Order: sequence, then structure tokens, then C-alpha cells
Amino acid sequence: MQCEVSVVVPTHKRPELMKLAVESILNQGATRTGEVIIVFDACPIEVPDVEVPDGWSVRGISNTRVRGLAGARNSGILDSTGDLIAFLDDDDEWLPGKLEAQLQRMDERPDAIAIATAMVLDDGENTHVRLVEKEDLSHEDFLRSRHPGIPSGALLFRRDVLLGPVGLIDEDLPRAYGEDYDLLLRASGHGTVTVVNEPLVKVRWQGQSYYFGQWAVYAEALQYLLRKHPDIATIPSALGRIEAQIAFALVANGQRKEGRQWAWRALRHNPKQVKAALAIAISWRLVSADAVIRFVRSRGKGI
Repeated sequence: MQCEVSVVVPTHKRPELMKLAVESILNQGATRTGEVIIVFDACPIEVPDVEVPDGWSVRGISNTRVRGLAGARNSGILDSTGDLIAFLDDDDEWLPGKLEAQLQRMDERPDAIAIATAMVLDDGENTHVRLVEKEDLSHEDFLRSRHPGIPSGALLFRRDVLLGPVGLIDEDLPRAYGEDYDLLLRASGHGTVTVVNEPLVKVRWQGQSYYFGQWAVYAEALQYLLRKHPDIATIPSALGRIEAQIAFALVANGQRKEGRQWAWRALRHNPKQVKAALAIAISWRLVSADAVIRFVRSRGKGI
């Protein structure tokens, strides 16, 4: 049945968290009709018992594409019936009013390629609000910064944009790490991403992420993104930012010599790159990667 909004929720063996995610969508009280598509990735279809409001539906499907987040998201997109597509990871939640605020912004800004919101991080002990620097973000803005205040669960697209000029989630990206940044880079190449600059998505950051500590994957995926988006290299500070992230990931993975090489490259492009300096210090065992990560995460930041 045709609806207005389809929300794609990929999941893998996290039924309790996934149920909370689904309930946070159904509790939005949005005035549009919608559906929640739970995409079960390499696990049985077990749709949770939830209260479904009038005009909405919940269904489960299997990931029929590449195993992992990218394939699961794409399976949901292709199976959707809504004019609009939104995402939510199975360990995150939408906060009250999130969807309605985005729908209102979309009505106000029909020219925008995507509508996003800001977020709040929950590390299990404290919460950290992460807003975005400005409400209208161009392609150059995303080249210069990932704008980490925008999680994947904050994005709302028109379905025809994802099936057309922007395209689906990149299934070749190693372990789909950075798929949201890749999507934002591609989307912003076709128009403005506008942000409802309120923390309307709660991201749990308590070590339950399937990416947690996967440093070799981080490094591989970031190098893939540099090859895929060569325009990053046109801005030295932007190139240095990602090179520093690669350097940190490599030294955290024990690849000290290679990490130092990336770190020096990053500092040549951007002498203010603190991550690169930290990577060099870690490579010489002056400080541990775990200590740096704990310090950064305690302040609601990421590497």
C-alpha cells in the first residue's frame, strides 16, 4: 500500500534495542501515513510486537543484497512504497517531534536535496548534544567536514532522489563504514542539505556498534573514500583531516610505520591536525590509543 514516509531499520540480532528503535518511530505522532521496514540482515525475520498507530504499518524483510548495513539499507529502499525515505539504526532512537519537524522543513524548502537534524549522544553515563555549525550545508561544507552532528538516522530523502541522481548506499565501501558521509558527499553535489538544528536523534555510543574498534576497516574505508571523492584533495585542510584519521586508525591497529607516514602527510596538508600528532605519539608509544579514545569519547567526540 502506498504511503508517504518509509523508514528503513536494518537490524542484526539485537531484538530489544531494535524494538525500542521501532517504537520511537511509531511514537512520533506525525500527521503523514508511513511504514517501518525492518530489514533483517543474516538473521530470521522476527517483527516485534508493537502498537501501530492508524495510517502506519510495520513489516520485516530479509536483506537480499550484500550482507551488512549497505545492502540492508538498499533492500529496504527498494522495497519501500513511500515518497520519502528515512533511516534509523537499530541501536538508536528518534526523539519526539523529529519526523514532523523534518516534514515541515521539507514543505518550506522543496529545493533541498535532503533534510537532516542534529543529535544527542548517549555514552551510557552522560549525554552530549551535538549541533551543526549552520543550517544549510553545501558540497564544499561536507568536503571540509563530515559534520558529525548529523547521524544517518537524521536523514530524510525523497525516494526518487535515492533511486535517481544520488543513488543507493555504496555496497562496495568496506564494511559500509562511512556510508553516511559518502551519501552526504554525493547528495550535496546535487543540492543543499538543510538541517533542523535540534537534537532529535539519540545515538547510543556504548560500545555496541558493530564498527567499534575496527581500526583496520576504518583505515581501508577512509582510503576508499579518498579515491572515490578526489575533490576532497582540492582542499588541503580537508585532505589532511581524512589523512589524519587514517593515520590514527593505522597506529591504533598496530601499523605504526605506515600510520606515521600518513600522519606526516596529513601535517603537510594541515599543520593543525591534532589527530595526526596524536598518531605519531601513539606510534612511538608515548601514549596509548585507548587512552586517547577514552579521553575523546568522555567529551562526546569521536576520532
